[in-house]
Parts: sequence; C-alpha cells; structure tokens
Amino acid sequence: MVQSPIDLSPTQMQAWMGRLIERARRFGERGDVPVCAIVLDQRGRCIGHGMNQRELNNDPLGHAELMAIRQACLLQDDWRLNDCTLLVTLEPCPMCAGALVQARVGQVIFAATDPKRGALGSTINLATHTSAHHRMSVIGGVRGEEAKVMLSGWFKQQRRRSVGTGEAPFQTDSTTC
Repeated sequence: MVQSPIDLSPTQMQAWMGRLIERARRFGERGDVPVCAIVLDQRGRCIGHGMNQRELNNDPLGHAELMAIRQACLLQDDWRLNDCTLLVTLEPCPMCAGALVQARVGQVIFAATDPKRGALGSTINLATHTSAHHRMSVIGGVRGEEAKVMLSGWFKQQRRRSVGTGEAPFQTDSTTC
C-alpha cells in the first residue's frame, strides 16, 4: 500500500530549507552552483541527499535532485518514492522534474523559483502536464527570497573571479577535489 508523503508543518519546511540553504552556501565554495536537495521518507527521515556536482565531476547529470533521488532509491530498495518528499533550494529544471515524475515522488518543496528553466511552474509544470503519468504535490517559495539572494550572490562572485582570467566563470581547478 502506498502511503502519503510526510505532512510537514510550515515551521518544519522553514527549518529544513534553512539547513539546505546553508549547506548549499558551503558547497558553493567548491565552485559548483550552490543547489542542495534531500529526500525525506514518510516518517521524516532523510534517506537521500545531493548537491550540484556538474563542474566538480564534469557531469551534465550532476544535479542535486538526481543525486538525492538515486540515493533514496538505493536505500529504499525501490525506484518508487510515492511516500517521499524532496526538498531543494532551487526549482527543478526539466530534466530533474522529469526524474521526479519518473520516480513518482509524492511531494516537492523548493525555495527559489527559476524563471528561465524552472519546470514545476515557472516555465512549464511537469507535475501537472498531460504527459505526466504521475501527479505530485508541489510547494514553492519556502525561504525563496533567501535562496534567491544566496544564488545571485554566488553568480556575481563567480563573474567577478572570472574577469580578466580568460576562464569561463564556472570552471573549476581540476587539481582540487
């Protein structure tokens, strides 16, 4: 029998998202876009976590959501996450939103909207799209302004670092891991 995702209170959502934003801020210092995600099971336990590692691993699939989903599926020994909630600091892109539908995640909670690539309401909504075989609950904007400020600050810092170096703004030093 499939259970419903955990019913987080607004206070719990704020607390989890605060932890994720702080974690993203720390991981952003490594050179990747500071996005972090976790998957909570129906009892509120963290069963998957991830952070962006596209630059670090030269991996176009290195998105925080995909890493968190993969870990949760391994721990659950099931690819279906109907009773789980994914929390993430930035609205998922089409690739990640598609993976969330494929994994049948029950609920997604995100902080900052992504007006250029967001696929859970900003540019398209794959959670309710007619092609989606699974519907999930989506809550956006939890500590959204705080996450937006953190992300935009990170991008500004990356642009400042790249001025005059001739390097792409998000290139990392391959000797540091």
